[in-house]
Amino acid sequence: MGSPTCRLVSGFNSLNRTNVILQHLRMSKHTDAAEVLLERKGCAGVITLNRPKFLNALNLSMIRHIYPQLKNWEQDPETFLIIIKGTGGKAFCAGGDIRVISEAGKANQKIAQDFFREEYTLNNAIGSCRKPYVALIHGITMGGGVGLSVHGRFRVATEKSLFAMPETAIGLFPDVGGGYFLPRLRGKLGYFLALTGFRLKGRDVYAAGIATHFVDSEKLGMLEEDLLALKSPSKENIADVLDAYHAKSKIDQDKSFILEEHMDNINSWFSANTVEQIIENLQQDGSSFALEQLKIINKMSPTSLKITLRQLIEGSSKTLQEVFTMEYRLSQACMGGHDFYEGVRAVLIDKDQSPKWRPADLKEVTDEDLNNYFKSLGSNDLKF
Repeated sequence: MGSPTCRLVSGFNSLNRTNVILQHLRMSKHTDAAEVLLERKGCAGVITLNRPKFLNALNLSMIRHIYPQLKNWEQDPETFLIIIKGTGGKAFCAGGDIRVISEAGKANQKIAQDFFREEYTLNNAIGSCRKPYVALIHGITMGGGVGLSVHGRFRVATEKSLFAMPETAIGLFPDVGGGYFLPRLRGKLGYFLALTGFRLKGRDVYAAGIATHFVDSEKLGMLEEDLLALKSPSKENIADVLDAYHAKSKIDQDKSFILEEHMDNINSWFSANTVEQIIENLQQDGSSFALEQLKIINKMSPTSLKITLRQLIEGSSKTLQEVFTMEYRLSQACMGGHDFYEGVRAVLIDKDQSPKWRPADLKEVTDEDLNNYFKSLGSNDLKF
C-alpha cells in the first residue's frame, strides 16, 4: 500500500500530470485558434486574422473558426455589426495558403476539395450576412483576402492598401467570387485586373469601387473605437461614422485614379470575347501602356487566361451563389491539371519566375478543354 506520504506524493504527481496534459490541450487549442482571434467588443463581433509572419494568409483551420462564429453573431441580437481586420500592419490577408493546397493537391489529399468548398461557403456567408460587415483592408489584400472583404457591405481602404488578383500568374483564376464582383466594376476594369493581375494601391482601391471608403491609416484605430462605441446601431449609423472618417481623410485626396487616362482604351481592348482578340487589340494599339500589358499577359498561363475570361463573361449574369458553384468546378479542375502546381513551384517555391505552362500556347487550349473545366461535378457540386 505504501505510506500516506508516498500515496500523497503519487497522487500529487498524477494530479500534476493531469494539469500538464490539460494545460497542453488548452495551449494547443489556443495555438490553433490564435491564428484568428474572435472577440465580442462593444456592439460588435471582431475577427482578427493573426498570422502576421505569413501576411495573414488564410488556411482551412482559420476558415473553420470564422464560419460558425460569423453565423452565431448573425443570429445574436446583441451583435450589431461584424468587423474583420488583420494584424502586423503589412497585410489584411495576402491570400489563401496556396503552398499547402498545392502540396495537398499533388498528394491527392481531401484538403484540396475541402479548402475551396469551405472558403467559398464562408465567402457566400459574408455576402449574405444580415449584419453590417466592415472589412478594414489595410495592407496587402489579395486572393483569399479579397474573398473575406469584398462581398461585405463596407470595405475600408487606407493609403497602405494593396489590392490584386494575381491568380493567372500561378495557373489559377481569380476565384473567391471574382467571377461576380470583377465584371461588375466599371467598364472593363475588372477584366483588365483579372487577366493582368494589375496592382491597385491606396486611394485607387476606393476609386476602382473595390473599397466603399478610404481612411488615413493613422485614424484606423479611432475609427474602430467609434464603431465599437455605437449603441444598438443601424446600418445607417455605421455608414455615417464611416462617411465622416472618409470625408476627413487627407492622404492623396487630390490624386486622380491611376488608370483614369487609360480607361477608354481598357474598355475597348478588353471588350473582346476571346483572349486572342484582346492580345491583337493590344498589339494593334502599340502604345507603351498597351505593350506593357501585352508583355504581362504573355507570361500568364494560357489555360488560366481562357478560363478567367469565360468565368467573367458567364459570371456577369449569374448570382453570387451561382458564381461560387461555377468557381468550385473550376478550382477542382485546376487541382487535376498541370499549371497550378507549376505556377506555385515557379512563383512561391523555387522562385525562378519561369513557369513551363502546359499547353504553352493559347491556340492549344481548345474549346473542348475549356468546357471540361466548367463541367458539372454532379453530386460533388457546391450547393447552397
